[in-house]
Amino acid sequence: MTQINTDLISNINQSLDISMQETVSLEELHHDLATHINHLINHDFEKLVYYLYRIDVDENRMKQLLEAEEGENAAGLVADLIIERQLQKIKSRQQTKNDGPVPDDEKW
Repeated sequence: MTQINTDLISNINQSLDISMQETVSLEELHHDLATHINHLINHDFEKLVYYLYRIDVDENRMKQLLEAEEGENAAGLVADLIIERQLQKIKSRQQTKNDGPVPDDEKW
């Protein structure tokens, strides 16, 4: 089992208004997230769409993936995209944080 960054789970919890344990493996996170997404697909699709926009999952990429993987577990594919997007955000924040302060002559 692969342990994961607790920032990832924290971000997912906040973005989806849920409360998953912060000490789970990547496999457990994926399973729990896919289960939650499947519930939203079946019972509150509008809320799922809202969450996907809130997280900023690439709509075109999601459509292509769902079409290419037709017959696969759609909730699992969407969970992959959400995890991937949240990891991108974490990486971006870390890079921005590590860049240091912006020089005065470059500020707006």
